[in-house]
Amino acid sequence: MAWSFDAHLPVSVQLTERIRMDILGGKYPPGTQFPTVRFLAYEASVNPNTMQKALVALEDEGILIPRGTTGRFVTEDLSLLAKKQAELKNAYMRRALTGAKALGISTHEFISFIESEEQ
Repeated sequence: MAWSFDAHLPVSVQLTERIRMDILGGKYPPGTQFPTVRFLAYEASVNPNTMQKALVALEDEGILIPRGTTGRFVTEDLSLLAKKQAELKNAYMRRALTGAKALGISTHEFISFIESEEQ
């Protein structure tokens, strides 16, 4: 998927969210070596310092683990990854439900829509 950015949010925040989603979605399995800052910055067409800021945020969460000169790795802590994935799923569902309510969509309509989309 192409890297695109919203002008209303800092790019580093958007990078953090995108990479977090990629990791929690399984693009980068637990224990695998993560691409370099320069590679990702080039791929996303952003300044390496901006990408570094995003990756440090994921290190602070424990999702990425720095290993000195060998680079960064996706954590092997499956319970942490499961917890972060549940948090991300809940945040997306809350956002969708909040938007639906703001548009006057009832819970019943929302559930019916979801059920019809699954068929």
